[in-house]
Amino acid sequence: MANKRYSELELIIKGFANRRRLEILDLLAKQQGLTVENIAVALRIGYENASDHIRKMYLAGLVSKHSLGTSVAHRLTSRARYILVFCKKLK
Repeated sequence: MANKRYSELELIIKGFANRRRLEILDLLAKQQGLTVENIAVALRIGYENASDHIRKMYLAGLVSKHSLGTSVAHRLTSRARYILVFCKKLK
């Protein structure tokens, strides 16, 4: 039972334990509803790179996805907001 909880916690931590993912969290905190393309342009990274980071963040429960016509908009979850508060306290 404890092993499963640690595995879930590891997935969450890996979801934000990367400078680009932290930048994405910060960006989405300032502007909800961005697409992968919006995020890639704002952070000056490749589309595939941004998409991979967002996928990992989604699996960790940090980002939610919503249809926006033919695109997908991304928003922070409440878990991600708690993590941002935690990270800012570490500074």
